[in-house]
Amino acid sequence: MIISASRRTDIPAFYTPWFMNRIREGFLLTRNPYNFNQVRRVSLNPADVDVIVFWTRNPKMLMRHLGELDERGFHYYFQYTITGYPKILEGSVPRPHRAIDTFIQLSDNIGADKVIWRYDPILVSNIVDIDEHKRLFSKIATLLRGKTKRVVISFADLYKKTESNLAAVPGLQYEDIVNDRLRLLDLAQWMATIARDNNMVVETCSEDIDLYEAGIGHGKCIDDRLINAVFGLPLDAMKDPGQREACGCIRSIDIGTYNTCLHDCSYCYATFNKQAIANNKKKHDPESPFLVGGTEGVEAKLLLPTLFQGSLF
Repeated sequence: MIISASRRTDIPAFYTPWFMNRIREGFLLTRNPYNFNQVRRVSLNPADVDVIVFWTRNPKMLMRHLGELDERGFHYYFQYTITGYPKILEGSVPRPHRAIDTFIQLSDNIGADKVIWRYDPILVSNIVDIDEHKRLFSKIATLLRGKTKRVVISFADLYKKTESNLAAVPGLQYEDIVNDRLRLLDLAQWMATIARDNNMVVETCSEDIDLYEAGIGHGKCIDDRLINAVFGLPLDAMKDPGQREACGCIRSIDIGTYNTCLHDCSYCYATFNKQAIANNKKKHDPESPFLVGGTEGVEAKLLLPTLFQGSLF
């Protein structure tokens, strides 16, 4: 079993105390995001967990606990996002120099093959145009040279909820660069060259578009090949049916909750209701098996890790 922590929120940045409490208890509870009453119990027994994949913009708080995770026998790696966008687009994200310093510390601690740089999503706008993307990507890549072996890129998905958030950014004018093949290839080729110059492989995440002529292939963020190479674990490589068709990730269990991330990124698909975010923050209890809310009405057997192992729907 692979634990994804999490595509839906930044657990290392905001919920490390809860996560470590769940590690020590040996299980957590999560709700189906589309059916509140459908509860799943997820074992966090090291014997049941092959790998934990952390998705984060700021792992500083979790880094203090990596020794404990090691002692308990967990394997893990990080998907670490650094874009360097201005605060008008990323309200509460650590500024680039701090994020890069933390990335380097993490890489020096656990190894460059376990920390993957994400430059995503790529949102082309009047605030960050293509030339600025080239500058940012080149600057970050140069500073991360030798500290990672892979960089993942994707292009902003302009869902209705995303467009609603972007519309609230004063003066923002953005475009879907995927619809402009020539400019898309120009940017992609630049990134491929910069990545190669800094000893990185660049891959896309959940993209239908073909960028092979730019030297960029499709990637897997939850990647059986990486897991086997780094940890020596040959896993079932079945594609995760819960992800988009273009996503190459293998199956995992996501333990996050939508509308709980506090980074305030205007383009984020996982945070689309500010009132819900505020309400969920109030409902968070580090001692609860759930990331949000308590256990009222939950079947007793789901709360007894010594008597009930495995996971349920």
